[in-house]
Amino acid sequence: MSLRKRYADRVRAAQAASEADDLADGPGGSAADGTDSADGTDQVPAPPTYAPDIGARPDPVAAVPWGMRVAAEAGWRLLVLAGTVWVLMRVISAVQLVVFAFVAALLITALLQPTVARLKRLGLPQGLATVATAVLGFVIMGLVGWFVVWQVMENVDTLSSQVQDGIEDLRKWLLNSPFHVTEDQINDIAKSLREAVGANSEEITSAGLEGVTVIMEALTGILLAMFSTLFLLYDGPRIWKWFLKLVPAAARPGVAGAGPRAWRTLTAYVRGTVIVALIDAVFIGVGIYFLGVPMAVPLAVFIFLFAFIPLVGAVVSGALAVVVALVTHGVFTALMTLIVVLAVQQIEGHILQPFILGRAVAVHPLAVVLSVAAGGMVAGIGGAVVAVPLVAVTNTVVGYLRAYAREAALKQAPQPRGATASELAPARSETPES
Repeated sequence: MSLRKRYADRVRAAQAASEADDLADGPGGSAADGTDSADGTDQVPAPPTYAPDIGARPDPVAAVPWGMRVAAEAGWRLLVLAGTVWVLMRVISAVQLVVFAFVAALLITALLQPTVARLKRLGLPQGLATVATAVLGFVIMGLVGWFVVWQVMENVDTLSSQVQDGIEDLRKWLLNSPFHVTEDQINDIAKSLREAVGANSEEITSAGLEGVTVIMEALTGILLAMFSTLFLLYDGPRIWKWFLKLVPAAARPGVAGAGPRAWRTLTAYVRGTVIVALIDAVFIGVGIYFLGVPMAVPLAVFIFLFAFIPLVGAVVSGALAVVVALVTHGVFTALMTLIVVLAVQQIEGHILQPFILGRAVAVHPLAVVLSVAAGGMVAGIGGAVVAVPLVAVTNTVVGYLRAYAREAALKQAPQPRGATASELAPARSETPES
């Protein structure tokens, strides 16, 4: 017989004896035997010394491993953060036009702000300097856009005939090439292209009708960007002070210090990108012009605009120039155009960007690729353009806030005394000099 069973039998026997004593004593019996409490409830007798110890169950929190508790604490916070980001992205997508217009205004303001400051140093009032800079900037942008459209419209007929001749030359080259392409294969490819165009004629027509809506949205965004640029150029400091009032008081000093540094990073990025894009456009445009590629100037403008999309923009614009050279002048001119594009892009990547942009917007190439891909997936071309400056500004802000928090923690830490203070004094005195 096990100890637990013997213990249970003894407890039942003690309860039976207690009930027998209660019946013998009648109502109001004595509690001298210890089986009745003062309020008439029965008490279970203490277990004998030979009964086995039954350990109490541990606290459920203590039973969970420490690593799992840390993962759970971090997990629900990550879920809250992901939900917040999701809601924020939904709100941004609902007002995407306004957001892109304001971001474009920030980029244009970062480009034009040094001109406003220079005119103010020359003695012009704030309003006149702002209006002069904005009008000059918008006029130059408008003239560039008009020139591109004019060049395309003027050369579209010549280009179409050259494309037809180039396609015929390409067909002859493929027939005589070592790839062993036959006439039937070329005809099959052309037939497939015609069938694809015919099958998607409705989609092409609907896309053309949607183009009117896109044009109206683009005009609205341009107007919003122009007005936002004017106000940012004229009243930027007051807008920044108003924004600081929305920040909680505890975080306001750190944000106030991070804002100017973020603006300097954005200004350095925009100015450096414009200079690099201008150099790319000029050298590639001159190269394809001497190679006889049609519409060299519009292609150079496209190269300048696509340069604002890091890595991807250079590939797309260079491929466009190579394709135009291929269908108009044949394989040899296309190869020479490709060599020109690759040479200029290598000079840009290894000399121009490190020298012009420098450490002001130091972002790892992997971060550039991932941010451009994510921005393109979320918001198309606009997201790809905004992704890299956003990452650069975020990197600057996070680095400053981390340094600010470390400095604040050192100020609040208790100062050493006695021998410890004398030992640390030389090291502290040398820190600012280094």
